[in-house]
Amino acid sequence: MITGNKIVSSFIWKLLERFSSQAVSLMVTIILARLLLPSEFGIVAIITVFIELANVIIDGGLNTALIQKKEADNLDFSTILYFSLALSFALYIILFFAAPHIASFYDNTILTPVLRVLSINLFFNTINAIQRAFIAKNMLFNKLFYCNLAAIMTSGCVGTIMAYGGWGVWALVFQQIANQFILTVVMWFTVKWRPILRFSMERFKGLFDYGWKIFLTNLIIAIYENARSLIIGKIYHPSTLAFFDRGKQIPSLAITNFSVSLQTILLPAFSDIQDDKMHVRQLMTHSIKLVNAIILPVLVCLAVSAKPLVILLLTEKWLPAVPFLQIFCVAYMLIPIQSANMSAIKALGYSNITLKIELLKKFIETIILIVSFLINAYAVAWGIVLYNFISIAINSYPCKKILDYGPKEQTMDILPYILISFLMGAIIYTFSFIKMHPGILLTLQISSGFIIYIILNIVFNTNGYKYVKPLIKERLHSNHH
Repeated sequence: MITGNKIVSSFIWKLLERFSSQAVSLMVTIILARLLLPSEFGIVAIITVFIELANVIIDGGLNTALIQKKEADNLDFSTILYFSLALSFALYIILFFAAPHIASFYDNTILTPVLRVLSINLFFNTINAIQRAFIAKNMLFNKLFYCNLAAIMTSGCVGTIMAYGGWGVWALVFQQIANQFILTVVMWFTVKWRPILRFSMERFKGLFDYGWKIFLTNLIIAIYENARSLIIGKIYHPSTLAFFDRGKQIPSLAITNFSVSLQTILLPAFSDIQDDKMHVRQLMTHSIKLVNAIILPVLVCLAVSAKPLVILLLTEKWLPAVPFLQIFCVAYMLIPIQSANMSAIKALGYSNITLKIELLKKFIETIILIVSFLINAYAVAWGIVLYNFISIAINSYPCKKILDYGPKEQTMDILPYILISFLMGAIIYTFSFIKMHPGILLTLQISSGFIIYIILNIVFNTNGYKYVKPLIKERLHSNHH
């Protein structure tokens, strides 16, 4: 049985792994942003859309099926590995020959070689995706952290050296390839899993029966998320896409890591206790409180200090990204609740519900997208805010029926952190009226925001504080001994 402390411990390791990986990518991005024009950076953003869509197709929901299946063995893992490798090869061939047409559509010839080279990562991603599924199934996230640390340190050096050597966009390309290659190799020697030379059509059909619904759900999400970049890059100037992506990247570093880490931990945890719905609700409640107690003040603080942060990291030529950054901070605030709800629904075996939910949400998102694109790029960003708030109600509705833990109960659980976070944000916003260096202002806002938030939690005696406090004491006690 997976306990609450086990979930918290695994969540911390997974969070460390995610943040370390994204931190290096952000560091390389900052270096490139200083060397490249925003318009050039916007063109590069288009390339990743096709790679991400291909990875979603390769995953096919089958990795999630491996984690969800209670008695998944080596034959299951090996079967999915061989199928995924064959699919990745087919998709690489498609992207290779489609590259010139994509470059012609966007009128930029460099897209052809970059897409062809970066698509090599499909093979490495396929192998380490199965390794990650094995790690998640067995809650071995500490191993993943150490493996990823080795990969990001080495690949980070590759990207940084190439960037200063004048390689431009290729620095980011080879940094990504080096990262995935090294991660795959290191995990091969660290994680004690080896595929066997067997493929079971019977096992594949069983996993596919569950996974195809997850696949369609993930594919729909990926298409809609990436459609914005493709359309903005075509309708508006490429520099607008660069500002849009940079504004999204920084808050995404925080929220995506928390959201992905939460889903990665909760899915196997909920699957392990799927027969005890009361226990699932209890773990879900603790997880939502814990994550929101952390992520809400981070996003509020980030929104308030957006201008000095952009000036300090990316220079003043990226100032148009500031409004996008602030809008995305609002848009991402309730994503952890969506993640927790979807993890519970998937773990309890209701993959058909996830597909129905996503179809309904995407119908609504389509309407919002059409209207917002007719206005401007900022309206597109605000459309994401509106969509995410609607998604909260839709995602949590099934949990009301299944676990008696719906929108009202979940909102009441996080309401204290919303109020305290916005109060903290209002206080530190007043510092922006004082004329000072961006670096000093940023440091003052972040440090004082942290102190104010802690004080407010203690004063109002929030449940999140009472839940986190003994866990911190226990961790310090174990480290002391």
